[in-house]
Amino acid sequence: MQKSIAIGVGIFLLVMFALMFYWDTEPDVFDVRQAVTERIGSENEKLVTGYTTTSTLIDVAETLFNKHGGYLSNDVMPPSVFMDNIPNWEFGVLVQVRDMARVLRNDLSRSQTTSTEDKDLMIAEPQLHFDSESWILPTTEGEYKKGIAALKRYLSRLQDPAKKDAQFYARADNLRDWLSLVEKRLGSLSQRLSASVGQVRINTDLGGDAEATQATTGDEVQEVKTPWLEIDDVFYEARGSAWALIHLMHAVEIDFDKVLRKKNAVVSMRQIIRELEATQEFVWSPVVLNGRGFGLTANYSLVMGSYISRANAAIIDLRNLLEQG
Repeated sequence: MQKSIAIGVGIFLLVMFALMFYWDTEPDVFDVRQAVTERIGSENEKLVTGYTTTSTLIDVAETLFNKHGGYLSNDVMPPSVFMDNIPNWEFGVLVQVRDMARVLRNDLSRSQTTSTEDKDLMIAEPQLHFDSESWILPTTEGEYKKGIAALKRYLSRLQDPAKKDAQFYARADNLRDWLSLVEKRLGSLSQRLSASVGQVRINTDLGGDAEATQATTGDEVQEVKTPWLEIDDVFYEARGSAWALIHLMHAVEIDFDKVLRKKNAVVSMRQIIRELEATQEFVWSPVVLNGRGFGLTANYSLVMGSYISRANAAIIDLRNLLEQG
């Protein structure tokens, strides 16, 4: 009897470890143009301005459910309850999906601030902001799929010439609005990644404005360090965020092609994509190494932070180009 129990426990643990290994795999980067071509062919639609960006946003969001193991962030059962790398990767993707959905609702689909919001995007954006860890009544997957369904309705209306109420405005100011949001996200990730080794920073919160004030006074010198147990969390969140941005940047390059060419900014967009693609290199170590600066061992967070910072700098340059006449 005891031997049978031991064998059963051993088999159970073996299956759990096999599932953890299989599920702990990030999806590959997919070809945006090919994905759009397949969607157009399967649904008999036509390519209009904004179709690529919206279609790619849908594909990126659906990857959260279609990858190995499905959506893991809200799982409460083994083995996924013991996993944190992929759930943090999912959150990084989710942040970019939410940001694009927000910009799509507030800027890209509206000609001016006083114009009416799109009826489907009004549903999609809040649905995608639902709690990412709710596992029952209602489930996160169910709420997000409602948002994706609303995006698909908007996409269908967008390519229908008879439905003029669905629009996508590929203007330089709209692109700047999205890039400004991406810039803030990457800036935060860069700081969190570099804090893996601990940093002493000068407080510059009120720099540049002699009359600026803040709610509470901060220390002049601040020591910032990411807790040891959270280093891999930040690393994989950054990888997920960069993975989503690679696809969205490719899509935006297509929809805003005329704007980028007019500003001679195509090469700037491609440089951003190249820096982001470098963040997706295979991780050879089973753990996220955290050597100190110029120490003997590598520091994966600093390497990731370097690519993120360079992508962010290229985004700033691109925004400056778009602001020029």
